[in-house]
This record gives sequence, structure tokens and C-alpha cells, in this order.
Amino acid sequence: MSHYNPANPVTDIGQIRDFYRDAYAAQELKILNHIDPLCAAWIAKSTFLVMSTHDANGRVDASPKGDPAGFVHVLDDTTLAIPDRPGNHRFDSFANILDTGQIGLVFLVPNRNEVVRVNGTAQIVRDIDIRTPLAINGRIPEFAIIVDVKEAFYHCGKAIIRSQLWAPAKFPKPANLPTYAEAILAHSNVDHSLADMTAHLKDNDENRLYDE
Repeated sequence: MSHYNPANPVTDIGQIRDFYRDAYAAQELKILNHIDPLCAAWIAKSTFLVMSTHDANGRVDASPKGDPAGFVHVLDDTTLAIPDRPGNHRFDSFANILDTGQIGLVFLVPNRNEVVRVNGTAQIVRDIDIRTPLAINGRIPEFAIIVDVKEAFYHCGKAIIRSQLWAPAKFPKPANLPTYAEAILAHSNVDHSLADMTAHLKDNDENRLYDE
């Protein structure tokens, strides 16, 4: 398959501004440098976030994180604590944070179309007084990510409205999609049967959400 090369790439922000009016004043003024009570209330109800990090070479990673509402703790008006849960052991986000310390977060709340976005810097910590309140089912996370907030703001709901994310009755049927087990076997070439891989992943989903 040949690589696509754009015939008309955009190389300057002015080329984009030519097609759109200037940002509305409220959109420029809404960006805070801290977590105010409105942002804190949203984070307390959030069950899912996307964490974006990058390394020194510009390699970007976006990682999903999810738990019961309130899993991210607001320690003060410029500091968040995010628990690390058992995962794939790749530690892409950790490696990037250790490399550059830069982080971006998008917080979702079920059945709300808007999101809250937070940008800042991050550290990985093992402070027990931070990790203990983040425990679930008695399992204290081995690590927590501490975010030093530089920007926080509400973002409009157009993307979620367009996607109909909270309208499952309108979802297309996921026919002919590969299972996770099929994708792993196809992409990794590990020597496992489909039945064994399916059973392993089922055990992960049912019994290993918080335990190794």
C-alpha cells in the first residue's frame, strides 16, 4: 500500500483563520489556571478520561483511564491525583511523563455532552498518603500521577452530540468487528490459540480489574 502524500497541506494557522471568524470572547476568557469549584464538581462526577502525553522526540500517546466517579482526586486548586491501575505493563504514559512531564486530560461524565479539559505537568509518585485514598476493593495503587494544573476549562458538547455517544439505542450494530483476542493474535504473532486468548482476556475483564 502506497503512502498518501497530501496535495494541499495547511502549514500556517493563518490559512485556517481565513475560513473562520475570530474566537468568541468567552472562549478565550474561559481558560483558568486552576481548578475552580465548577471544574472540581465535574471531575468528581467523571468516570472516564483520556490522558495525552508525549516524549522528547514528539511521539504522542493517548491513554484511556476509567473508574467509578470521583476516581481522580482534587488535592488543591492546582493539583490532581490520578491512580494507576493494573494494565498492559507497557507504561507508555509513565515513560513519557518521565521524559517530558507534559500532560493533557479530557474528562467525560456519563450522559453529559460537554467535557472538561486540563493541561499541565505531571509527576509519578509513591507517596502513601496520596495513594491510600485512591484504593478500590482494598487495593492501593502502586503509583499515582500528580498533575500540576496550568489550564482548565469546559469544552462544548458538539463532538459528543455528533457521535451520539450517550444514545445507545441509535448505535450501529458492531457486526464483523474483530474481537480483542483476534486482534492481539493477528498483530502480535504470539503462540496461543484463539480459545485460550479469549479465555485469558475474559478472566482479565472479570477478575483482574484491580488485581494482578
